[in-house]
Amino acid sequence: MSYPNDSTMKRRILFSVMCAVIAANTFAQGQGLAGINEATSLMTSYFDPATKLCYAIGAVLGLVGGIKTYGKFSSGDPDTSKTAASWFFACIFLIVAATILRSFFL
Repeated sequence: MSYPNDSTMKRRILFSVMCAVIAANTFAQGQGLAGINEATSLMTSYFDPATKLCYAIGAVLGLVGGIKTYGKFSSGDPDTSKTAASWFFACIFLIVAATILRSFFL
C-alpha cells in the first residue's frame, strides 16, 4: 500500500481551498441584481425633484427675461425683439430638455 507523498497532499489541500473560495464567491454574487435594482430606484427617485427644479429655473428665467425685455423696450433699444427671442427660447429649451430627459430615463 502506497501513501501519497507531500506534493500530492499539497495539491489536494490547494484544490480543496480553491473549491471553497470559488463556492464562497458564487454565493457572494447573488446580491448583485439587488444592488442594481436599488441603484435604479434611487436614480429614478431623483428625477421628479430635478424636473421640478428645471421648471422652476425656467419660470425664474422667464420673469427675469421679461423684465429685461421690458426695460429695453421702454428705453427704445432697437434689439428688443432679439433679446425677447433669446430669453423666450432659453426658457423653452429648459422646459423641453427637462421633459425629454424625464421621458428617456423614466
